[in-house]
Amino acid sequence: DYELCEEWGHLYPVPREDLINLHREHLLHLLEVGNMEKALQLLQRIEDPGVCLAISEQSLDQHPNLAASHFLVDYLTAHFYANLTTARRNEIQALYIGSKVLLTLPELSRVNYFHLSSRPLLMLEQLLMNMKVDWLAVAVQTLHQLLAGQEVGFTVEDIDNLLSKYAEKALNFPFTLKEKRS
Repeated sequence: DYELCEEWGHLYPVPREDLINLHREHLLHLLEVGNMEKALQLLQRIEDPGVCLAISEQSLDQHPNLAASHFLVDYLTAHFYANLTTARRNEIQALYIGSKVLLTLPELSRVNYFHLSSRPLLMLEQLLMNMKVDWLAVAVQTLHQLLAGQEVGFTVEDIDNLLSKYAEKALNFPFTLKEKRS
């Protein structure tokens, strides 16, 4: 049906917004079923770069699955990096890094943290609060590797500050310990 609608769009004038919506839904469908090859072909068929950028960004904003997010982030970075604002670049890079961190977690637990994939620092904080120290260690190691030379709106120092803050809280006792006298 998507391909028929696309052919119709070549034969008759279709409003730009409707064309963007059609291609976005088609792209999300292809990514959902894991057909990255056809998704790439679809994006390459779109002649107007502005429409292609809008479709890619809107698709990413729909928070598709992990593989689809990686595909869209890679595509946007490779083809439209210069067209993106600094804030949007940081947002896209944070989503990429967050999804990489998500991949370090056990597969069955990823669903619990997926909503935080665009906010890696918050994901680390959630892991700390849930006492998932083993997972956190792997996630922090991955973040240190990924942040080398990247600008994503946070730094390795921000991660270290977060860990220090929670370490301090773990050692903070709100009462004094009394000694037993014999």
